[in-house]
Amino acid sequence: MSERNVVITGSTRGIGKGIAAELLKRGANVMISGRSTAAVEAALADLRPHATRSSVAGLACDVTSGAGLQALWDAAAQAFGKVDIWVNNAGISHPRQRAGEMQSKDVSAVQETNLLGAMLATQIALRGMRQQADGGTIWNMEGYGSSGMMTPGMSLYGASKFALTYFNKAMIEETRGSSVKICYLSPGIVLTDLLKRDVGSNTPEDLRRTLRAYNILGDRVETVTPFLADGLLAEHRSGDRVAWLTGGKAARRFFLSIFKKRQVMSEADFAAG
Repeated sequence: MSERNVVITGSTRGIGKGIAAELLKRGANVMISGRSTAAVEAALADLRPHATRSSVAGLACDVTSGAGLQALWDAAAQAFGKVDIWVNNAGISHPRQRAGEMQSKDVSAVQETNLLGAMLATQIALRGMRQQADGGTIWNMEGYGSSGMMTPGMSLYGASKFALTYFNKAMIEETRGSSVKICYLSPGIVLTDLLKRDVGSNTPEDLRRTLRAYNILGDRVETVTPFLADGLLAEHRSGDRVAWLTGGKAARRFFLSIFKKRQVMSEADFAAG
């Protein structure tokens, strides 16, 4: 059982909401956030049954707003007394299009949410944790592009994640020797609304080809989030990475796919999204 206090941005659905549920089951207090009050209230209604030994609260927050993020920190600190763990999970994707085909508003939105939002949130959490006697840990979420991997149509999303990796490395250096730790959280390929929007924009043939790979490497939210929650609550050094889909696990899955097919996702999942 954990009595730690956790803030998760972008946690009214998908991986963020799943992590929140698992943390609550483990006794952590959790502050969720999302863009709208309606989304936050709906998520809180789903999460409260898991908070039998802990507390859950929520606040609408646009991560591109420094004032909004400060309000989120203040609300969590007031509700729980302090913030031990801050998870920058908020992120958006875009239809799988090449950069020259995308509208400028989509280009801006992806970078402002995925990169600027994480930078601003890290800044707010860092300032707050420095005022706490025992500091805290800030986690930035990795995604496609974090490792430098490239795929046509993923240039803008991938660039936001690759840049965030650089920022995270820089923050590890800037906070070295302090009571604040900076870490990486890597969920792998997970069936979420974000993934549906990305993959669902493919041509039928591209979708079938993508699904073949994703049914080897991918997972559903409820499979991944218990592992991620345990990782968040474990003791870490600054710079540590909690990764669900490691290189070794991916290699084993490709090998085992010769003998047994996994069915994690289907075309129906993306038609519904």
